[in-house]
Amino acid sequence: MTILEPQPALDAFDDVARGDTAPVWVRDGVLRDWDLPAGAEVRLIVLSENVTFAVSIDGEPVMVVRLGRPGYAASTAHIRGELQWVEALRADAGIPTPAPVRGADGDFVQFVTDPGGASWSAVAFGFVAGRLLENEPVEALAASFFEIGRLTALLHEHARAWTQPEGFVRFDWDLADMVGAAARWGDWRAAPLTAEQRDLLETAEERAVAVLGELGVDRSPEHWGLIHADLRPSNIMLQPDGQLSIIDFDDCGQGYYLYDFAAALTFYEHRPEAIDMAERWLAGYQQVRPLDADELRAAAALSLLRRLTMLGWQTTHREDALPADLWAANLPGTVTVAERFLADEEWIIRG
Repeated sequence: MTILEPQPALDAFDDVARGDTAPVWVRDGVLRDWDLPAGAEVRLIVLSENVTFAVSIDGEPVMVVRLGRPGYAASTAHIRGELQWVEALRADAGIPTPAPVRGADGDFVQFVTDPGGASWSAVAFGFVAGRLLENEPVEALAASFFEIGRLTALLHEHARAWTQPEGFVRFDWDLADMVGAAARWGDWRAAPLTAEQRDLLETAEERAVAVLGELGVDRSPEHWGLIHADLRPSNIMLQPDGQLSIIDFDDCGQGYYLYDFAAALTFYEHRPEAIDMAERWLAGYQQVRPLDADELRAAAALSLLRRLTMLGWQTTHREDALPADLWAANLPGTVTVAERFLADEEWIIRG
């Protein structure tokens, strides 16, 4: 197992925007490691937790390559763990998700070196035609949430039954990883909040954590297992035939199963459509696995914590990591969500 040393920051891509040609060191490394023709094009798709590029040959997209965010994965075993689960989901559960593409040496994980001599991990997936669900009108988003919930339940059923291969490892999504001072995506307290807003959010966080404690939500197999952890519209492709395909398992890890409910609503919780989205998601999920009243209450508390998690996320990411309207609404929307939660802890699941 290779331990990945701290890497240079994502500012290596400050001069690259969506759709731009990849830096030469990225392009050359990708072509070499996947034995691609010299004329292949490599263009930036998105920069968020990681840096993702589309690879095209003769104008036709063939695969997507993801460079690991500096320091995000603790080891190559963590990266392989993600791809092992994706392969198992495709083989065992028929989950619609792109197939991992091994490099020319037969390994999932490759490395490309930047001009400063630092090594970046790289993985590839087969190209999936379609468009991101995030870019659809909000009405289309809401209509898709039944299927998102159903697919999520299938993921969880697979996780519960799957015998993880020897050496399998992924990180945890515990409370400290979501909203702690050293949260994985950033501390929400670093956002430009007024003293009144900060106090409000602190109170809401404390109440949500207390709810989970009251309900006995813990690391028992009933509540805790392998989850996608970021199954929101930006990580779902709407294919030309109308089917959904799940992408980007790079945040998958051990967490509360119903955190995936909270993740589905990311950045939309404050909007009027959120109630419909939540209702549809829960209906789709319960088509596969019923939820009791305590589980629904836990889902609502996790939704509040997820919103705080994403406020922290905003403090550590570039503005172009989100559509402009979602970026602008994130802070005031988080305040609104906290107010609603404190007025009614279950508002998101019952309108």
